Amino acid sequence: MRADTVIFLLSLCIVLLVLIVIYQRFCFRTGIQAKLKEISKKLECILDTNSDEEIMVFTDDRVLQGLAAQINRLLESRRKAKADYRRSQIASKKMLSNVSHDIKTPMTVILGYLEIIRLNGDPAQEMLLKVEAKAQRVMELIGQFFTLAKLEAGDMNMELSRVNINEACRENILDFYELLSQREFTVDIDIPEQTIYAGADREALQRIMFNLISNAVRYGADGKYLGVSLRTDRTKVYIDITDRGHGISPEYADTVFERLFTMEDSRNSQMQGNGLGLTIAKNLAMQMGGDITLESQPHIRTVFTVILKKYSIKL
Repeated sequence: MRADTVIFLLSLCIVLLVLIVIYQRFCFRTGIQAKLKEISKKLECILDTNSDEEIMVFTDDRVLQGLAAQINRLLESRRKAKADYRRSQIASKKMLSNVSHDIKTPMTVILGYLEIIRLNGDPAQEMLLKVEAKAQRVMELIGQFFTLAKLEAGDMNMELSRVNINEACRENILDFYELLSQREFTVDIDIPEQTIYAGADREALQRIMFNLISNAVRYGADGKYLGVSLRTDRTKVYIDITDRGHGISPEYADTVFERLFTMEDSRNSQMQGNGLGLTIAKNLAMQMGGDITLESQPHIRTVFTVILKKYSIKL
């Protein structure tokens, strides 16, 4: 075979191979573009209909697979954000409903007493005292509502300083001494002799202790026991508030700190609660860099533990 014929045939083969490669690349690019259009249309449909679908791409191309996976991650985040928003809306509506109920009830009683006083034309000292007590309850509810609103809006100014936790625990127990005596509670105090300091806002700590002890007295009344203990480790300070009442059932354990959480019996006349106290306490502790945890065995032992950062004294 002549040399020029061989060269011609080789050149022809090369040209054919180049054409095949170009054709394959063209088909490849066309296929990718088609898949991208498919993804775009599907994504547009999901966004327009506000559905919870995911992007499904049937391809061997790893780049397209990776793109679809990342889009689905964004869609999953979007679904979670929607769910959180719905929960927030429900919680807000429940808050308004429950707070409205809690304010309306004592106000109705106040108006009833005032009407009786007006009709009888009698000073009725006992009724006036009841009116005062109910009015005070309304003020407490309003105060709690706005405290929580300020906390959640990040509008609560706190000044962290060295706080003597031993002293804070004793002061708060003394504040409840008369009530505990009247209700014949057994009080068990375990506060070490060595002074323990924590970095905290004094007023916020007082509010936390008041809310937790009030909670123990209210819901642990049938156990007639209150325990307050203070302990520490290398970096943390722990305040345990313990009661032996009916406790927190397992189904409520994960939601007890949510806004307006109340157990089924918390609306009766003996156990009034609006569900804001524990939420406020938890928020205050977290804003001080701490936390509040719960361990409960119903009718045996329920412990709320305030965790604060230990204040180290440099000598």
